[in-house]
Amino acid sequence: MIGLPAFRPDLTDYRECIDTIETRVRRFTVAELEAMNHSARQAGSPVLQTSEFLSTPHGKVVASLPPFTLFPVERDTAPVPFTSQTISPAGGPIQCLKGIRVLELCRVIAGPTIGRSLAAHGAQVLKVTSPHLPDVPFFQVDVNVGKHTTALHLHNPDDRRTFASLLTTADVIIDGYRPGTLERLGYGPQNLVDMARCRGKGIVYVAEDCFGGSDFAGRCGDQNAEWAGRPGWQQIADCVTGVAWEQGKFMGLDEPLVPPFPMSDYGTGVLGCVAALNGLYRRATVGGSWVCRTSLVQFDLFVLGLGMLPHEVQEQLRGSHDADFFGLRHHDSVDEVGRRALKSVQRLHPGLFLDEMMDRAWSNGYAAEVKWPKEAISVEGLQIGHEMGTRPNGFDRPTWDGWDKEIDIASRRDVCAMDRC
Repeated sequence: MIGLPAFRPDLTDYRECIDTIETRVRRFTVAELEAMNHSARQAGSPVLQTSEFLSTPHGKVVASLPPFTLFPVERDTAPVPFTSQTISPAGGPIQCLKGIRVLELCRVIAGPTIGRSLAAHGAQVLKVTSPHLPDVPFFQVDVNVGKHTTALHLHNPDDRRTFASLLTTADVIIDGYRPGTLERLGYGPQNLVDMARCRGKGIVYVAEDCFGGSDFAGRCGDQNAEWAGRPGWQQIADCVTGVAWEQGKFMGLDEPLVPPFPMSDYGTGVLGCVAALNGLYRRATVGGSWVCRTSLVQFDLFVLGLGMLPHEVQEQLRGSHDADFFGLRHHDSVDEVGRRALKSVQRLHPGLFLDEMMDRAWSNGYAAEVKWPKEAISVEGLQIGHEMGTRPNGFDRPTWDGWDKEIDIASRRDVCAMDRC
């Protein structure tokens, strides 16, 4: 889009890579880059201060929304109460989502984190990805914990029939694609509602995206979420909402910097899980089908709304973390930012990385033992934790059958003091 060759195998020096890209980007104004992004349907945004974002029509709309929204799209289907499937045969603690089936149509982090979190509460989560779309392999190691994964191409008639059979008994659909993508394939909220009415059982549709506000897109006046359909990911949301500027200010810079780690990705995943739990509760108590929406931008505005840490706490943090971290600048890659931040956190908080903080299981998909952090919450009378390890995308058959437990979560009730806290 900016006139650079697609491949430069000779370009291996980190600083030279940055200079090559940045020199070319500086040839264009922000307005020109915005127009090029729109024309190429490319992901990107200007880096704004929070006040600048909130003054845009889109910012005004999203700022008026809560971190997630929940509303009914039909009230005809009867309540679907949680059944005896959720009761432990031994009379002990239960997982509250036993018997709930979740179809996850997502990639990368935020959407798959919704499914990963629901699986930790006992839901049967089947992640469906297209064999023709890329994904980040190392993220799959984490976000696919507790799930089965399968590959279906929803433009293929046979795969569509298979997907339709999975839908007939699904309770939750997670949509992590650009707004309107699943609708164009025939699986938007209204299509799912029609299916729910035919089967007499409501469904919970959970959507997450980058910019939010898709229910307000195309409206007139100030209530026009003009950016709702734009593609994007965590760093784009952090840049457009002002989070990147706040990170830069914390580091003593007069420039923005993308925050370390995909915090808004995982945070949006948590919001999506809470929204899904709300939808399932409403379906169980009053019936109907429910649409839940959240976004990276909504999460960022929620965090910004909590306010900054006190000055003395910020000073303490600046003095305790590695000086190498504070040498980062706006042009540094996500990998470089994360690498330096992780090194500093490991030095300051080694207890977070102890084996007792981890679960582990053999992964047939990766032919290795994989460990991952234990769930960070506990609820009296409930078991929370995954019953199986992880696998890469597309590993399993597209079926609800054959879900054997790999981990006995009952053996993990004695947790460390930090888990109980």
